[in-house]
Amino acid sequence: PIFDRLSHHPRLVEPARQLLGPDLYIQQTKINVKAAFDGEAWQWHYDFATHHAEDGVPKPLALNLHVFLEDVNEFNGPLYFIKGSHCYGPAPSYHDTTTTSYPLWCVERDTIANLIEEGGLVSATGLAGTGLIFGDVMVHGSPPNMSPWDRPIFSLILNPITNRQTKLARPEYKHHTDFTPVTSASDGCLLEPLTARC
Repeated sequence: PIFDRLSHHPRLVEPARQLLGPDLYIQQTKINVKAAFDGEAWQWHYDFATHHAEDGVPKPLALNLHVFLEDVNEFNGPLYFIKGSHCYGPAPSYHDTTTTSYPLWCVERDTIANLIEEGGLVSATGLAGTGLIFGDVMVHGSPPNMSPWDRPIFSLILNPITNRQTKLARPEYKHHTDFTPVTSASDGCLLEPLTARC
């Protein structure tokens, strides 16, 4: 129930609507935990490569809205973003099924080197509760977590209903198939008792 409320929180939903229009659906929600000591690296990638190849999402319009559930620092596997990489559109990608335990559509190293040379890097760190919004073609990755601190991040992906997926190959827990428009809850919905409706 808490994460359902967070998925409808106006501080996430309304900025997404300002950028994409009023009719958005929840394409995916997840908790990405990079575990203390054991959290593995995530290769350089952008989310649209997976959304397009695996789910048939036509255009790179979706927004990823993150909330840090615990502090994210330079030691516990923060996300690295290549500044300005979204300006070039979808980069060529390949399906990496061997580097890490999770198969991922990745960007070639030469392309990464050129993008970093052009725009540089930024590390997304902040205190618990920090919000982060990025688009579907922003190239990012993360290093292993060698620290004693977990790095859990809540991720909500909102996509225009007109841009919804055209393939239904992946299970529901990987890509939602309910295209009902997302609604905004009240601003204080996370503070209400769980028995109350927001």
